[in-house]
Amino acid sequence: MSNETTGVPALRYLPAVDRIVQHERLQTERTRLSPELLTACARRAVAALRREWQQAAPTQINEAMALDLALERTAAQAALLFVPRLKRVVNGTGIILHTGLGRAVLSTAAVQALPEILAGYCNLEIDLATGKRGDRRQHVEDLLCALTAAEAACVVNNNAAAVLLTLNTIAERKEVLLSRGQMVEIGGSFRMPEVVKKSGAKLVEVGTTNKTKLQDYAEAITPKTAAILVAHPSNYRILGFTGEVELRELVELARRHNLVVVHDLGGGVLVDLRIWGLPYEPVVSESIRTGVHLATFSGDKVLGGPQCGLIVGERKLVERVKKNPLMRALRCDKLTLALLESTLRLFLHPESLAVRHRVIEMMVEELSLVQQRAQRLYGGILAVCGERLLVEIQETESEAGSGALPIARIPSCAVTVRSRELSAAKLARALRLGPTPVVGYVRDDRVWLDARTIHEDEIEVIVNNFRSLNPGEQAAAVKSRYPE
Repeated sequence: MSNETTGVPALRYLPAVDRIVQHERLQTERTRLSPELLTACARRAVAALRREWQQAAPTQINEAMALDLALERTAAQAALLFVPRLKRVVNGTGIILHTGLGRAVLSTAAVQALPEILAGYCNLEIDLATGKRGDRRQHVEDLLCALTAAEAACVVNNNAAAVLLTLNTIAERKEVLLSRGQMVEIGGSFRMPEVVKKSGAKLVEVGTTNKTKLQDYAEAITPKTAAILVAHPSNYRILGFTGEVELRELVELARRHNLVVVHDLGGGVLVDLRIWGLPYEPVVSESIRTGVHLATFSGDKVLGGPQCGLIVGERKLVERVKKNPLMRALRCDKLTLALLESTLRLFLHPESLAVRHRVIEMMVEELSLVQQRAQRLYGGILAVCGERLLVEIQETESEAGSGALPIARIPSCAVTVRSRELSAAKLARALRLGPTPVVGYVRDDRVWLDARTIHEDEIEVIVNNFRSLNPGEQAAAVKSRYPE
């Protein structure tokens, strides 16, 4: 093979964008897309080929082959524009608050509140009694105050924003005390010390990783100190030779020195989870009643609502937070507020949360019911391809996920599947790329589908995915289209 058909010289065969756009093979794409959009697709296709060939030279290429590849890639780029990227996914991982799958599954009551709001205008920022401009925060503030015992509340777009906005309001260019044992990473490489820094406050580290005493806080207070930050380590636990200061003691210390105590509660627990046999997690109302000045927490974790961050506490401090210019940059839209309001209303009747609140329902559902659902899934898979797959029911453990209840393991039941034609990784990928994506996990050369996070009406969806698999053809297709 000559050098002109291999290696970097192959780049010379990449066709011009105009030639791609005008080619007869893209006639359908030209009718569906404007010239500008189709040109952009062609440019992305050529750029992708260039990157690939620079990293790994093609073994054989010529002008016709390069044009054919570019046309194929351009058509694929154009087709992607018409395919919804966000899709419904079946969660078979057993992780209830799966960050990659959107965290909390919204309850039926929350979802039912949306159509009316989406269908037209709404009273987002208008006082219907006076006709004058209103405050969008009022739609959920009363509910939040009732459920948390706080004097006032406001909502921003996530809990990191809630912490940042709170500290920027009360401690910009001042010092904030934080125990070394609470310098958590909150996910996605975002770390609490970095959030404090971005708020404009100066972080003062207190104590040690495993032991922090009240005296450590007292000795760190200076005339520049504005606040004590308490970050609940919701995504890990330190065990063994440990010690931390009681929240009540920190509140008393702060009052003596006219400081603000900010309690970052992370997951946002509004009711004591121990009533369902789950491990204890700090309840927001308990924190407020202890005397914490401001508490922050997430809306899309244990609370079970949309992504948002909530700030509750003393009225005078919350009002300062609301007036911060950053508030407008971090505020929530009407959809988030509508979903949050409907979710919060569920907590007005805590006795029914186990059947009406999807997150709590999955956490506390009796194992026998999970086993029955696994049995039905097992039977469905066997019915459509039992001879082609090895299907079994296995005991397993689910988890809350997203940093909630980090040491809790919830007994569960899974259907495990092993293919005779595909590796477990390829079978898992085929299920993810099925008519409705089904996400499980691979262990012991099997695909595991945890029934605790699979809803009853999703059993047939999973069975349909298996029905669509023709193992003989699928093996060849997956190996060629989806190489590992």
